[in-house]
Amino acid sequence: MARPVLDNKTARAVFLHRHGLADQPSGPGKGADLQAVIEDLGFVQLDSINTVARAHDLILFARRPGYRPKNLQRLYEKDRGLFEHWTHDAAVIPMAFYPHWHLRFQRDADLLKSRWRNWRRDGFETRFDQVLAHIRDHGPVSSSDVGKDEQKSSGGWWDWHPSKTALEYLWRSGALTVVGRQGFQKRYDLTERVIDQALLQSNARPEARETIDWCCEAALDRLGFATSGELAAFWDTVSAAEAKEWCNIALRDGRIIEIDIACAGGATRRVFARPDLMDQIPDVPDPPGRIRVLSPFDPALRDRKRAERLFDFSYRIEIFVPEAKRTYGYYVFPLLERDRIIGRIDMKAFRDQDMLVVRKLWPERGVRWSAARTRRLEAELQRITRLAGVSEVRFEDDWLAEPL
Repeated sequence: MARPVLDNKTARAVFLHRHGLADQPSGPGKGADLQAVIEDLGFVQLDSINTVARAHDLILFARRPGYRPKNLQRLYEKDRGLFEHWTHDAAVIPMAFYPHWHLRFQRDADLLKSRWRNWRRDGFETRFDQVLAHIRDHGPVSSSDVGKDEQKSSGGWWDWHPSKTALEYLWRSGALTVVGRQGFQKRYDLTERVIDQALLQSNARPEARETIDWCCEAALDRLGFATSGELAAFWDTVSAAEAKEWCNIALRDGRIIEIDIACAGGATRRVFARPDLMDQIPDVPDPPGRIRVLSPFDPALRDRKRAERLFDFSYRIEIFVPEAKRTYGYYVFPLLERDRIIGRIDMKAFRDQDMLVVRKLWPERGVRWSAARTRRLEAELQRITRLAGVSEVRFEDDWLAEPL
């Protein structure tokens, strides 16, 4: 039997719908509504760069224009609806998913110990006990609160001082929990004082196989269709081999099927999907025509190779590229219109001047930048000012560039 085929436009629509970008942006963006958005996405990556707004704030704002950073802070730090840990990077994750992070804690502990080949000789076990005792007696700490008089260790992780290394290990391995951030610096407390005891009991800890199943199932639900490698990469907890084995078993059991998707360049790619995906396509909405500024770390673009296959959009962060060698700019934002990435914009919020300054915009190849598009862009930038904490928008001379 021939495999079902998704044309490229339909594949993009399905993917955007699963990432909350096919609906009109609306909703309060706080409380239960914000919690539901993050659960639908799976997690939201955290990033400190704030040229316009931090990545996590822009990700949520793109879906809920009523969102403000204080709403995430309340949900995370006060309501405890989220916890912070790693997926492919640091992220806030729904607390309901916490039981499946016990496997991640163990795997991160093993990984970090393997990096510190001499961790016992260098006295890290003693340091762990000292840090835990300090937090038990004095309450939550940041890395600046411990090890103030320590020298950096030439053998330590990223050349951190030993107590900072201990904090990171104890967090990654589950003994500590991040309870919030001040100036984007993590504050740690004992996990037993933060996480609901029901989530910490041994009988609440899934077996490794259960967590692998959950990771693959949950990733597929959020991606819509995926290769085994994409399933593994989504949470970055299961290995490529484990995801491949899961796909083989799920395919045999009829829980998934193979389909072909048409890539932007015309080639097709075999992927896995739920058996009812094709039946759901008539209910997938057409993405709205408004222009939306996306974070470079938006879930729809996080997998750069997938974004290139689906949208013919090649992107890389140029923060660490010398200015003279940058193709675009230090931190350039993709622009989404309907189901297309239509350009990328270099802009920065100058809060001391109460101004959002657009330095340059590059349309993608094949995109004609019309006066109507400029008006839609201006409307979006006015919305962005409310998130960025400024009130005016200014376009520099020659802001509209030729496609590269």
